[in-house]
Amino acid sequence: MSTTPEVTIRRARPEEAAALAAISTRAFDSDAAIGAPGPGGPPGYNSPEWQSEAMGWGEYYAVVVDGQLAGGAIVSGLGSHVWHLGRLFLDPDHHGRGIGRRVMELLWEAYPGARRWTLDTPVWNRRTRRFYESLGFVEAGREPTPAGWELILYERVCPPP
Repeated sequence: MSTTPEVTIRRARPEEAAALAAISTRAFDSDAAIGAPGPGGPPGYNSPEWQSEAMGWGEYYAVVVDGQLAGGAIVSGLGSHVWHLGRLFLDPDHHGRGIGRRVMELLWEAYPGARRWTLDTPVWNRRTRRFYESLGFVEAGREPTPAGWELILYERVCPPP
């Protein structure tokens, strides 16, 4: 019998940087199976030092599933009630279980004043594109990367309170 996992978010802790880097590495490297040009990820995805530094730049959340660290999310304010999801990652063992959707719901609850959310994802990443579109994000543009492929820029306008 399958049970619904308990999903929570909380501020990430500096002592979790190495564990978050390991989870991030597994998550982003798994994209090679769904269209990525190879293993790899965004800057610092596999670096404990970067993870620790990022905790001071934005609002870095630990994703906890059934009491265990399972991923992370980084949010930054763009002003005027606009928030940017800079990164969301889950250990591949948790993909396809509704956990990412629940994390997004928890983030939306954490920012009730948000009027718009933005994010970007590689054009080749069909999995994340389907995920974000299923949550109401729409394509707002495209941007080339130094690696030679495009990012799709997404936004989601929030209903008024």
